[in-house]
Formats: sequence, C-alpha cells, structure tokens
Amino acid sequence: MTLSIPTISLDDAKRVIAAAEAESSTQGQPSNIAVVDAGGNLVAHVRIDGAWLGSIDISINKAFTARAFDTATKDLGDLAQPGEQFYGIHASNDGRVMIFAGGIPLERGGQVVGAVGVSGGTGDQDQAVAEAAASAF
Repeated sequence: MTLSIPTISLDDAKRVIAAAEAESSTQGQPSNIAVVDAGGNLVAHVRIDGAWLGSIDISINKAFTARAFDTATKDLGDLAQPGEQFYGIHASNDGRVMIFAGGIPLERGGQVVGAVGVSGGTGDQDQAVAEAAASAF
C-alpha cells in the first residue's frame, strides 16, 4: 500500500514567503520567514535584511509547531498558560514547541499540508505577517 500525502512545493513556499515579505515591509519590521512541508520539514526560509539572527530558529520552530499540532501557535499559546490544559507543552519536542504568535498551518482542500512561521517583530507583527503569508497560499 502506497500512501500519498499532499504537501507544499518549493513554488508554494516561494509564493507564501513573497506575501510575508510584503507584509513585513508594510509593518516596518524585518522578519525571518519559514515554510515547512506536511512532515514539518523546512522547505524554505528567508531572513530579511536586518532581521534578528536569534529569530531564524524561532521562525522555523513556529512553522514546525503549527504543523506538528495543526494549530496556530498563538492559539496554542493561550492553551499553554499556567492552569491551562497544555501548560508545559513548550518543553516537549526537545524545546522546539513555540507558544507565541507567528505560526500558522497551511491548508489545501481542508487538509493541513504545511505551515508558515514568522519571527522578528512583536507578536502582533509576526501574526500579521504570518496571516498575510497564509492568505497567499
């Protein structure tokens, strides 16, 4: 039995990143932008000139988290606060789980096929850039 898993192509990733770059420019904050495939593996990453080096890893991990749990990292963050049902989840997966805004699953035909992760600005800026990226998919 052969399984066929829909995923994201490099062309898809480039289109998502282009939309994110445009919104990052609008926000006036340079971003790191990562796109992962259905398996959570990196397809493409861009570091806009001036974006923080420390945000490279964060953007990749936001994309991974959004795909690993098929939910926006902003929403997961709400559920990961003290007293909530997923408190402590950020320590799982060798610390790769990000619980703040900027990671969004990408869907095709109602199925999650990858995700985008953005880091470099405030949570609101990262979320706006990620939402623009996801809408281009």
